[in-house]
Amino acid sequence: MRVYIVIILQFIIWSGYTLIVWLSNHDQLIYKVIMFFVFFYLALILGNQTTKSVRKTLFITTFSLVIYTSIHYTLASLFH
Repeated sequence: MRVYIVIILQFIIWSGYTLIVWLSNHDQLIYKVIMFFVFFYLALILGNQTTKSVRKTLFITTFSLVIYTSIHYTLASLFH
């Protein structure tokens, strides 16, 4: 059950990152990369606090990022 909660919360984090990138459309790429690492670190901390396992946290975070990215680009290609 904790894994599902972490995945849902990380989807919220990735959605927040997408919103922030959309709002900062004219920023340089380096700032978007730094922002990504801040959100990635936030997702790792949240996952580690919930699961209490570093290995499980890395797997869940990578998994949620891959799933969110694939859904995001699939929907973006459908609507553009």
